[in-house]
Amino acid sequence: MNTVHDPEPALLAKTLEQAGFESLWYGEHSHIPMSRKTPYPPGGDLPEPYKGMMDPYLSLMSAAAATTTLKLGTGIALLLERDMFAQAKTISTLDRLSGGRVIIGTGVGWNQEEFENVSQLPWKRRYLGLKETVAATRKLFTDAAPEYHGELINFDPVWFEPKPLQAGGPKFIFGAMGPLGMKHAAQWADGWMPVDVVMQDVGEELNKFRQLVTEHDRNPDDVEITMVAMGEVTSDLLKRYRDLGIHRVNIGVGMANWDKPEIIMPMIEQWSKMIDEL
Repeated sequence: MNTVHDPEPALLAKTLEQAGFESLWYGEHSHIPMSRKTPYPPGGDLPEPYKGMMDPYLSLMSAAAATTTLKLGTGIALLLERDMFAQAKTISTLDRLSGGRVIIGTGVGWNQEEFENVSQLPWKRRYLGLKETVAATRKLFTDAAPEYHGELINFDPVWFEPKPLQAGGPKFIFGAMGPLGMKHAAQWADGWMPVDVVMQDVGEELNKFRQLVTEHDRNPDDVEITMVAMGEVTSDLLKRYRDLGIHRVNIGVGMANWDKPEIIMPMIEQWSKMIDEL
């Protein structure tokens, strides 16, 4: 969850890298409205750790300084809840200082009050807002005189330097479920980040997604699948996901254990034993 109670990012990142893991992912909530008009999606009370999340980019910079190969992911970054130019500068700087190891997992968010506290974009058009924000950010990352003119995002040519170290900038992986989220991921994202416990049949959903990618004149092999595993993680499960063509699996302690940081290191040791089997 990236709270002050979790293992310090540099220690966690170094432990993960030494154990053979590919990447570390941190989520984002700048604040949580005390209003409960927007219900917590899984139901019930909002877990306490949500209220104390640290900044993902600063935590990932700390992780970068302690490692050399570990990839640094946001899972997920709420791109619509920050100033676009400042955010692009932060991502570009992190990518440069980390040696080009950044991956941006992003989504539209679920908390309407949180969104409206910080964004002038219309809540009901947040999917278009994210699509245009990513497209405009890619322009900043690649063009010598970037400009963007969309329905919601609009700016004339600007100087934007430095560019990210990765050619074209970090990949944007869209974490969204349902027909609309899947459609947008297939249309413009570098990857899709579904949650396995929400899918009735993982294989069937992946086939459906890849067909959507094809319908948008894109090659499914060029769109990464990052599966978020929320249930029990076993070597057999990971082998099945590998055989289904999933590029990576993000695993964590599970929502029920978000307030139990003491179990993180033992779980890393347990999961690391599966790496050689894969």
